[in-house]
Amino acid sequence: MREHKFCVACGERLDFIAEICPKCGVKQPRFPEGPMQVGISRRIAAALFAILLGTFGIHKFYLGKVGLGIIYILFCWTGIPFIVGIIEGIIYLTKSDDAFEIDYPKT
Repeated sequence: MREHKFCVACGERLDFIAEICPKCGVKQPRFPEGPMQVGISRRIAAALFAILLGTFGIHKFYLGKVGLGIIYILFCWTGIPFIVGIIEGIIYLTKSDDAFEIDYPKT
C-alpha cells in the first residue's frame, strides 16, 4: 500500500512522493522522514506500558513478544516483573527511535 498526502492548495489526493500537484500545479512541501506520523511513537508507548503495566507484561505483548508476556503474567505475583518492567521502561525511554526499531522491529 502506497502512502498518500493531500495538496496544500486544492486538497487533491496525491502520491506521497509527488512534488507538484497535477490538478493545480502548486509545489508541495517535502517531508524528509517519510509520511507524517500522528500520535505517539512505538518506543514511548512501549515505555509507558512497561512502567505502568509491566507487572502483567503488556509491553511484551505490544512488542510482539507473546512468550515473554506470558512469563510476566505467570510471575506477576512475585513482584519481579514489576521491577523489570520499570527498568525496561527506562531503557526504552533512553533509546532513540531508530535504535528502538532496530532492537524491536515491527512484527
